[in-house]
Amino acid sequence: MTPDPPLDHRDDRPEPMFNAPWPAVLAAASIVISNLVLGWASDETIYRLALEPVRVWSGDALGLVTSLFVHSGWIHTLMNAAFALAFGAPVARLLGLGARGGSLFVLFYMVCGVLAGLGYAAIHPQSTSLVVGASGAVAGLMGGAARLLDRPGQLSGLFAPRAMSLALGWLVINLVMAALGGFPGLTGAVAWEAHLFGFAAGALLISPAAWLTPRSETH
Repeated sequence: MTPDPPLDHRDDRPEPMFNAPWPAVLAAASIVISNLVLGWASDETIYRLALEPVRVWSGDALGLVTSLFVHSGWIHTLMNAAFALAFGAPVARLLGLGARGGSLFVLFYMVCGVLAGLGYAAIHPQSTSLVVGASGAVAGLMGGAARLLDRPGQLSGLFAPRAMSLALGWLVINLVMAALGGFPGLTGAVAWEAHLFGFAAGALLISPAAWLTPRSETH
């Protein structure tokens, strides 16, 4: 009798439960770790790090960047971290998982956040209300990911059906939050305008970001 061939167990290996690409994990980790660190910060430090529109137009624009690492509590923090993982994953895979692709991801994320804050400050130039959180940057990841829904792994047009569906859904959610004056579980008003600017920035900037992507790094 011919002996049975050895069994190939490769197909029996379970899929990893957590396989998010490292740039998306980095974005989520930056949100959680910064909240841990700043939990000990003074009110004055939080004030200096937050985005205050009137300060932006007075020449103190640092808050456009630093506010991305300040959150108003753990609900706010974990929501943004979860969305960063979910929508950052397809964007990270598109841009590549090597050093250059990861750098592009970080740049894309930060620029979307800055443009979201700048858009909010442009609408409320005299406001002294403090804006904190990475929601604008995370919305940028959502906008970028929306362009990948119709053709997974490849960019679709701005007005592709699924991309438009997500954009309209995001618009409705934010208009509802604006009408309600906030979101359940979060303290203070929600800067919904920044969410919309961030989404638009991500949907537009994902094209030049993808063009700069080294093809050898994509996975």
